[in-house]
Amino acid sequence: MKHEEFDAAVGGRLIVSCQALPDEPLYTSQGGVMPLMARAAARGGAAGIRANTVRDIQQIQAVVHLPIIGIIKRDYPPEAPYITATMREVDELHATHVAVIALDCTDRPRHDGQSVRDFVHAIKAKYPDQLLMADIATYDEGIAARTAGCDYVGTTLCGYTEASKDIPVPPFDLVQRLAAAGVPTIAEGHVQQPEQAQRMLEVGALAVVVGGAITRPMEITQRFVAGMHA
Repeated sequence: MKHEEFDAAVGGRLIVSCQALPDEPLYTSQGGVMPLMARAAARGGAAGIRANTVRDIQQIQAVVHLPIIGIIKRDYPPEAPYITATMREVDELHATHVAVIALDCTDRPRHDGQSVRDFVHAIKAKYPDQLLMADIATYDEGIAARTAGCDYVGTTLCGYTEASKDIPVPPFDLVQRLAAAGVPTIAEGHVQQPEQAQRMLEVGALAVVVGGAITRPMEITQRFVAGMHA
């Protein structure tokens, strides 16, 4: 998929993250749940899907014809980055023909020892037509990722890293600063309400990714329980 096609498909609209990790109630060893989530999101008006693992991506592709931001979460201890952290994951995702591959572009030590710049350059050299989304936590990381060659920057990891723990979330200011700098920014992370998603568009986001507030019923239940007993 080309820039223009992806921008036209998701611009000003909602992307729903459909993921379940092995320790979550909606995870099954055979899959089959995330495609249902994706189908529900599509029927509800979502413009795109963000999905984890080759299995889930392929199962979603079989039932929903929306652009997918693909990731593979794989731990490489002791290093912290785990979202599409090496070329191994990039190769696996590229083979699925996802519209966009998202990868950790935070300024943290990487398992492969490469800098973000070198990693992005290596991907673009191998797959020059593949769109890339940088999952970042801070403004400087976003600018560096865009300069390195990432097509989009997402605020996915803001609030989850040591460098970003003091940034207010949802990260409206971060999205606004990146957009003002000319960075195609996808707002992701900590968006719990439709009003917050709308605000993200107002401050310059190309699109908004929402996950837990839509596709993680355990977390939604916990918020209600906590709110009722506050």
